[in-house]
Amino acid sequence: MAEKLKIIFEDSRILVIDKPAGLVVNRSATVDETTLQDQLSEYFKLGNNLGIGDRAGIVHRLDRETSGILIVAKTQRAFDVLQAQFKERSVKKEYTALVHGRVGEDSGSIVGDIGRVGKFGRFGIVDEGRASRTDFKVVRHYKFRESRFNVLISAGRTSINSVHSSDIHQNKPTKSRVNYLKNHAKNYTLVHLFPRTGRTHQVRVHLKTINHAVVSDSIYAPSKLIKFDKIWCPRLFLHASRIEFKMPGKNKVRFVKNVVFKVPLPYDLVKACDYLEILPNG
Repeated sequence: MAEKLKIIFEDSRILVIDKPAGLVVNRSATVDETTLQDQLSEYFKLGNNLGIGDRAGIVHRLDRETSGILIVAKTQRAFDVLQAQFKERSVKKEYTALVHGRVGEDSGSIVGDIGRVGKFGRFGIVDEGRASRTDFKVVRHYKFRESRFNVLISAGRTSINSVHSSDIHQNKPTKSRVNYLKNHAKNYTLVHLFPRTGRTHQVRVHLKTINHAVVSDSIYAPSKLIKFDKIWCPRLFLHASRIEFKMPGKNKVRFVKNVVFKVPLPYDLVKACDYLEILPNG
């Protein structure tokens, strides 16, 4: 398992990992698959020991579907110093997302109190929620390439596995569905997101709130768009691309200096963008 870790930096204090999409970060009673915590336990040769923080030094988390940078502490001191920075909100995080629709403003902030909605792991803006804020900046605007859009629609594929001729007639979308996709599945915006708080699903909930859900978000994107999304972008288009924090010091020194780590978009998300064309004014 250890060889699966994609390490982008390591010293005596911290480990910086580029987490792939689909990997659960922490062990839990409801997870029966290999987690990042399991991989780290093997990497650090912890055996039955839970390790630093009782989770192999994992300082923060990413959603299972989200890829990107994740910080792991290798010493108790580094763990405490890093956790304090997260608590003080001094860690600067940046995500990259492709969202539905054209975001009109070049930049802005989304605020709202986030809390659990129902019993199925969903979150939303609720009166009794916790205050949260996400800043955003538009990178560019896209439009679905007309030729590729028409091919997907005319082929009648409503799932990524519907490739056989026997499936085409059965899965061919109705006229009303085609019209819906023509009106709602052609325009997209690539954005950088800067969460100022750290609530569960915060970025995804906030983007849904302004009617610009993340592409292939099975929880928060409109159900009428999910099947189409999954054809050309099989997973959530959300990536933790940059993080900045104060490097924990050694001995009695709390901090050393500010450090920045970046990871580019993974290949699967870059490939998904081949279906799109950049708008001239984007």
